[in-house]
Amino acid sequence: MVRTLAGGLHMLARTMSMAVFGIDSYPVEVETDMSRGLPTFSIVGLPDSAVRESKQRVTSAISNLGLRLPGKRITVNMAPAGRRKEGPGFDLAIAVSVLSAAGLIPTESISDIILIGELALDGTLRPVQGVLSMADRCRGLDHSGLIVPDANSTEAAVAGGQPVYSAPDLASVLDHLHGRLALKGVSASTVSCSTPSRSPDFSDVRGQEYAKRALEVAAAGAHNILMIGAPGSGKTMLARRLPSILPPMQLEESIETTKIHSVAGLLEDGMLTQTRPFRAPHHTVSDAGLIGGGSVPSPGEVSLAHNGVLFLDELPEFRRNVLEVLRQPLEDGSVTITRATSSMTFPARFTLAAAMNPCPCGFFTDPARSCACTGPQIQRYLHRISGPLLDRIDIHVDVAPVKYGELASELPTGDPSRVIRDRVIAARERQAVRFAKSPGLFSNSGMSSSMVRRLCPLDTAAASLLKSAMESCSLSARAYDRIIKVSRTVADLAGAGSISEEHVAEAVQYRSLDRDYWL
Repeated sequence: MVRTLAGGLHMLARTMSMAVFGIDSYPVEVETDMSRGLPTFSIVGLPDSAVRESKQRVTSAISNLGLRLPGKRITVNMAPAGRRKEGPGFDLAIAVSVLSAAGLIPTESISDIILIGELALDGTLRPVQGVLSMADRCRGLDHSGLIVPDANSTEAAVAGGQPVYSAPDLASVLDHLHGRLALKGVSASTVSCSTPSRSPDFSDVRGQEYAKRALEVAAAGAHNILMIGAPGSGKTMLARRLPSILPPMQLEESIETTKIHSVAGLLEDGMLTQTRPFRAPHHTVSDAGLIGGGSVPSPGEVSLAHNGVLFLDELPEFRRNVLEVLRQPLEDGSVTITRATSSMTFPARFTLAAAMNPCPCGFFTDPARSCACTGPQIQRYLHRISGPLLDRIDIHVDVAPVKYGELASELPTGDPSRVIRDRVIAARERQAVRFAKSPGLFSNSGMSSSMVRRLCPLDTAAASLLKSAMESCSLSARAYDRIIKVSRTVADLAGAGSISEEHVAEAVQYRSLDRDYWL
């Protein structure tokens, strides 16, 4: 049956939707005015092309429901009008607002409902990106419920604290608003989390006990690590096992990580992410791909690795300008992308694991094979990595080739990942107690210089050893702080309350390549 607007010169309707900005969201009020005049349909309020095209999707979806809009002038305003609206996620709110202004939906039924979703031409609701961020922001708003597409319902329910309704199409939303047939509610208690996949285990690695220990220290204190060794020595194999010894994700970390992947459109099945990310971009990645960007800024690899591991294999093969953009996220744990009209910040607190050969041919440090590279070739290769970037990597470890006896042995070598992970968790728990009065600080690597001096005192022997290392290796002030942070992590792994000489000695070993190798 076809229905039209009956009587009245003007009809005004309002409903609510949400817009994503970075990984955060803000409410958007969708106002529709229907008045006499030439039949037109215009959308104002700084819409982008996807939002402007919404009028075609909305009119087709309404028509395919058997409804007819009156031949009047339709104006849709999206407030706040000063912020640019992007994406097709406003389709459902616009359609409901237009139908209400046409008198086909009671205005009181839409006054406090929030609507999110993209419309197909037949009225089916398609999923949109960033719904978890929107749902999380909605918890602070006064509303009666959140209506989202079926494919986004699980993701929206993760935020909790509010009614979430799952809708397959526009017709079911209209039935719900008319009170004819209620939509299915989805609660946080019915949401399942993603099942952590089995990570590669450290028990698979033969030999390399020194490198394994360095990775354990890196995991315990969230320290960045660089592994240097000949091809085939196991650098990539070791790095890919780093997530298996990291502590489990806390709920806040899971939600924040899921938000980023939701905004980037990488969320699988809308479930809460419980596995720490492991991102390994190819060395041809652009600076925008690594750090984030685009005309509409989206998260880059450093943000997708938030709360997890960013692995850069063949580090010198990355373009130098790409590597240099890592400085801010490594130092601040976030990245700010500025455009002419706005600036947005993405979280980027990750553990950097990098691997490289010691020279172009790869055999400079291999005792069994001769290097064919000249001195200038080696220096040009190494100088692709700047000193300031190298200074921000806490641990430098030489990965030696594995001997035949270790490879051929049937006996397990070293502890499996679960045993190492238990030690890492115990060390992180000691750090949690230490930083209980420092919100936002979770590991030793995040300490400021003032906190290092206040929380990491050295005894006389430890201070003397560190002084000798600083003078003999000509280390920087940043390296001084980082050695102390690593020393504190080594002490935490040992269960020691204070930093002793042996802890500093191990930390210094992880910086010993600074002068002997890089110059």
